[in-house]
Amino acid sequence: AIEHNSEVSKMPHSAASQSAPGKVSEEQTDVLHDLKDVNARIQTAPLLIGSTSTKLPSLIQGSIPVETAITTHANLYGLSPEKMERIRELYKRLDYDNDGTIDIRDLRAALKSEVPHIPSNLAPMLFARMSSNADQVSFGEFAKYVVEHEKRLEMIFQDLDKNRDGYIDVKEIKHYCNELGVPLSDQRAHNLVQQMDQTGNKEIDLKEFQDFMLLYPSSDPKDIIGFWKHNLIIDIGEDSQIPEDFSTEEMQTGIWWKHLVAGGIAGAMSRTSTAPLDRIKVYLQVHATKTNNLNVFSVLRLLHAEGGLKSFWRGNGMNVVKIAPESAIKFMAYEQMKRLIQRAKGSNELEVYERFAAGSSAGAISQTIIYPMEVLKTRLALRRTGQLHKGLIHFAAKLYRKEGITTFYKGYVPNLLGIIPYAGIDLAIYETLKALYVKHSKASEPGVLALLACGTCSSTFGQLASYPLALIRTRLQARSISADPAQPDTMSGQLKYIVKNEGLTGLYRGITPNFMKVIPAVSISYVVYENVRKHLGAPMS
Repeated sequence: AIEHNSEVSKMPHSAASQSAPGKVSEEQTDVLHDLKDVNARIQTAPLLIGSTSTKLPSLIQGSIPVETAITTHANLYGLSPEKMERIRELYKRLDYDNDGTIDIRDLRAALKSEVPHIPSNLAPMLFARMSSNADQVSFGEFAKYVVEHEKRLEMIFQDLDKNRDGYIDVKEIKHYCNELGVPLSDQRAHNLVQQMDQTGNKEIDLKEFQDFMLLYPSSDPKDIIGFWKHNLIIDIGEDSQIPEDFSTEEMQTGIWWKHLVAGGIAGAMSRTSTAPLDRIKVYLQVHATKTNNLNVFSVLRLLHAEGGLKSFWRGNGMNVVKIAPESAIKFMAYEQMKRLIQRAKGSNELEVYERFAAGSSAGAISQTIIYPMEVLKTRLALRRTGQLHKGLIHFAAKLYRKEGITTFYKGYVPNLLGIIPYAGIDLAIYETLKALYVKHSKASEPGVLALLACGTCSSTFGQLASYPLALIRTRLQARSISADPAQPDTMSGQLKYIVKNEGLTGLYRGITPNFMKVIPAVSISYVVYENVRKHLGAPMS
C-alpha cells in the first residue's frame, strides 16, 4: 500500500481528469485516502489464527484464510515463511490447552513442561511483555514479541562474541560477565554452555543463544547474567559447605542479605518441619544397640510416652537459632578465603576445586565458632522432661560445672572431617546427575522437579559417605549420658568400639529417619525460599 501511495503521488495528470496542471483531482484524492486507510488497517490489524473459539477482526474487511494472514505478517515483519512457521509452531507449543490463544495458565503450564529452564513464576512478567490484553496473547502479538526480543538478543550476542567468529564460548561469557561487574565461575559458565549447546561442539551460535533465552522476559544484560548466575539454596537440615557467590554490585545493593534471609527462613521452616525425625535419629545414634532392637517406630512410641507430642521438637530451638550466626560467619569467612586464593593465584576467577576449598575452610571456621551450640542442640534433644525447667543458661552452666569446658567441643574432630566427604560428594554427584539428565533428555536444562531429585540423590550419597563420622560425633557429644558411659572418648576409639560390638552396620544407626527427612526438607525449603525471595524482591535464583 505504501508503494502504491508513492506511485500514485508520482502519477502524471491524466487528460481524462479534466484538472488543471499542478492540481490533484478529486478522484486521485479519493484513491490516496483509500490506500492510506488500507495501509493503516494492515499496520494495526491482528493476525487471524484460525480458531473457532476466538473472534478477532480480520486483517482487511472480509474473510482471509489463515495461510494468507501468516504470509501477510511475514511480509510485514520481513520474515521468511520458514521463520514464520517456526514462530507458529512455538505458539502452538505454548498454547497448552489448544484453544487457539495463549493465556496465563497456558504460559505457566508450558514453561514447566516445554521450557523448564525458564522458571514458571516468571510467566506473569513474560505475559505482560507479550500482550497489552489482560486475557490472552494473539499470534500477532506473539510474533511481534519474538521478532523484537530476538533482535535485542542478537545485540547481546554480538557483545558476547568478542572475536566476531559467530560463536560464543566459556571464555567469552566469563569475560562479558566480568565487564558488567557480575563475575561467573568456570563451572557455571561451562554448565551454561552445556545447557545452550544443541550440537555438542561446546560453542554457541546465535540461533542456540536466541532459542535458549527467547522466553526469558528481560533483555537487560545484567538481568540475564543474574539469571545465569544464581543457584537455588536448599537447606535440608544439614550444613552446606559452599556458600552462595555474590558480586561486588550485589554486595553494594544489598541483594546478598536478601538471599541469606530467604535461605535462613527456609532453613528454619525446613528444620522445624522435620524436627521429629531429627530427634529420632539422634536418639537412635546414642541409645540403639544390637541387643535392644530400637527402631524408628519403637523410639516414636517411647518419646511420645515420655514427653508427649511437644517432646519431638526438643533441641529444635537451638538448631534454628544457630542458623543465623552460622550462615553469617560462614559467608564472611568464605569471602575472606576467596580473596586469599585470588591474591595467591593473581586472578579473580575461581575454579570449582578452589571454591570447594574456600567453602570447606569457611565451613570449618564457622563450625569452630558455633560448635558449642551444636553440642547443646544434641544434649537438648536427648534431655528428659523437667531438665530444662530453669532455662537454657542454667542447663548450659550445669553442663559446664559437671563436665568442664571441653564438653562443648566433644566430637569436634569427626565433625570437621565430615565436612569434606559430605560437601565434596554432594557437589560432585549433583553436577554429574544434572549433566546426565541434560544429556539423556530433550530439555536444555533440568526443571524444578529434576533439580530437586538431583539434590535429593546427591545429598543422600553425601550422607552415606559422611554418616559414620556424624554418628561418632553425636556419640562423643552424648557419651556421659549414654547407656555405657565407659565407652571410649576418642574418635578412633569410638570407631573400633562400634565395629567390635555392633559390626559395620552399627556405623549407620539412625540413618533411616535421616533419609526419611530429606525429601520433605528439600521440598519445604525450596517452596519457602522462593516465596520469601520474591517477597523481598531478590533476583530469581
